[in-house]
Amino acid sequence: MRFQYDTIGERFVESKSTAAFSAADTHTLLGALDALGGVRGLDTLDLACGHGHNTRLLARGGARRTVGVDISEKMIRLARAHGTEAGPLTAQAGAGAAAEAADADARLRARISYVVADAAELPRMGPFDLATAVYLFEYAPDRAALHAMFRSIRANLRDGGRLLAIVPNPGAFPHVDWSPYGVRIVDRVPEGDVPLLKAQFLTEPSVDFEFREWAHADFAEAAVEAGFSTVGWQPSRTPPADETRDEAYWTAYKACPVSSLMTCTA
Repeated sequence: MRFQYDTIGERFVESKSTAAFSAADTHTLLGALDALGGVRGLDTLDLACGHGHNTRLLARGGARRTVGVDISEKMIRLARAHGTEAGPLTAQAGAGAAAEAADADARLRARISYVVADAAELPRMGPFDLATAVYLFEYAPDRAALHAMFRSIRANLRDGGRLLAIVPNPGAFPHVDWSPYGVRIVDRVPEGDVPLLKAQFLTEPSVDFEFREWAHADFAEAAVEAGFSTVGWQPSRTPPADETRDEAYWTAYKACPVSSLMTCTA
């Protein structure tokens, strides 16, 4: 389970860019960052960074320094190869505009670095003002690893620093079908400290993955034990309706969202 994203690779990138649950997660994270006053001038850490989508989001928001961390060497290679997502130049931009855009891209890249590391055994890279973790903690194989993740993150945050984590909502399978939103749970296997969930990203073709069904209370307990002074929860937010996903679609999603936002203060 630890290294499954070495195999998933590009299929995860596809899911991140097309799945409705990913769009809701990004909207939720952006809302939380806005509520904190943004990231301009902050040192930021993006855990379970994957191909760097949220790492680049933090850098584009004006973070002074952004470090993306993932256990998968394949995902870090994809992140390093990826552009900064500043937007393509138009054919009419001209040489001057192209040079200016290239300059801006280089400055942005200079504020981003990527590290292959296990979140349960993070080296001291901080201190950071903010850490984000989008779908990290559910991959902890047991309670000891879960607590180690939170301790490693706390050790890399300044006092008063924040952790924003997108985590899956437990208890959905087999009662809720998340297929319309880009992911499907296909089985729940009782074993170890908490059940193992077998799932699929509904890309073309679909790709299998698995994670642990930790309760939100387990995450909160680990955060408090690690030294976080406050732990809070916020519901998932959804993007504005459009021609592809109308109000009814997002209303149905909000009735059984894939994730919630966990907020912690160091």
